[in-house]
Amino acid sequence: MSNIATTDGWDDRALLDLVTIKSGQVDPREGAFRELPLIAPDHLQSRTGRLIKKETAAAQGAISGKYLVRPGDVIYSKIRPYLQKAYKCDFVALCSADMYPLTPRPGVDSSFILHSLLSRDFTNFVVSVSARSGIPKVNREELAEYRLRVPSEAEQRAIGQELDAVDDLIATLERLIAKKQAIKQGMMQQLLTGRTRLPGFDAAWHSAKLGSITTVTMGQSPAGYTYNSDGRGLPLIQGKADIRDRVTFDRIWTTEPTKTCKEGDVLLTVRAPVGYTAIVSKPSCLGRGVCAISTPRDNSFLFQALVYAESAWSLYEQGSTFTAVNSNEVRSFAIQWPSDASERAAIAAALDDADSVLRTLQDRLTKARTVKTGMMQQLLTGRMRLPVEVAP
Repeated sequence: MSNIATTDGWDDRALLDLVTIKSGQVDPREGAFRELPLIAPDHLQSRTGRLIKKETAAAQGAISGKYLVRPGDVIYSKIRPYLQKAYKCDFVALCSADMYPLTPRPGVDSSFILHSLLSRDFTNFVVSVSARSGIPKVNREELAEYRLRVPSEAEQRAIGQELDAVDDLIATLERLIAKKQAIKQGMMQQLLTGRTRLPGFDAAWHSAKLGSITTVTMGQSPAGYTYNSDGRGLPLIQGKADIRDRVTFDRIWTTEPTKTCKEGDVLLTVRAPVGYTAIVSKPSCLGRGVCAISTPRDNSFLFQALVYAESAWSLYEQGSTFTAVNSNEVRSFAIQWPSDASERAAIAAALDDADSVLRTLQDRLTKARTVKTGMMQQLLTGRMRLPVEVAP
């Protein structure tokens, strides 16, 4: 049974008092059903209540019985409940036998049910009961054990609408980020190859090896592996695990650095995954698996050029289990290099501006997701109440 906080005006109800589980299956090969969308667990995104793929039963070659679901029904994946896969249908469809097709009873709001199924409380419950048998699956008897506090239909609807609105905001931000990322990729393809020139620049470009235009410092394990957890010394960078969003972050500290890099240097991973690039956020110790690349004034351009060229490092990989590149291979790696320093700076500024827009949107997305989590915890437990109109 779930942990239920006392909430004035909310009823203690069993989940299966609020919804019915559809019975009876249809043949997806029949003409009336074969062109309907068929929803299976792998068509749903984890934790979001979002459909990510829509295919007909015929396209999937379905032959076994399926459940018919209608607008307003909520489907929930009974397998691997820790993945939190649920969806509120707004069209007629079929659903896999690996999912529960739930029809809200009169007076029960579909969105309220959806968000309740995606809540932390319900997920903790189904994960715990599915663990009894050691099989990651929740059966009907276990589902029948779950109880929750339920407000009036009007308040259910208000809660569902508020959470749906945050979901819409999150989806909008995700689409906008994807669009801006595509624009940034297009800018890189044009500006970092010389196919498109910024106004006022016409000087020649040439292919330049990193060793001829930069200083390359290969990482090395600190002497004696003297690590500290109290923040003394320098943070140690050892690979992609020490990078977040293309910027290094503190993980391990050492007081005996062997090789170092300074803030603003460009970092390159030289062990699998090879070629991942970041900006050094503060003076650090370079461990094995990375190298620092720097120029007197072109680090911004260098960073953008190496991000664009990331996939090209696959040519240097030998296909062994332990993939790495050495200092000679790093120094011989070539990028397109404008001969005019002002053009390099202008290109870097344009791409940095695009990155700044993306960071702002990513911050908004992170905040929206955090807000959604908090709202679910407050609204679905009644700790926060929404004003609703009372019918005369």
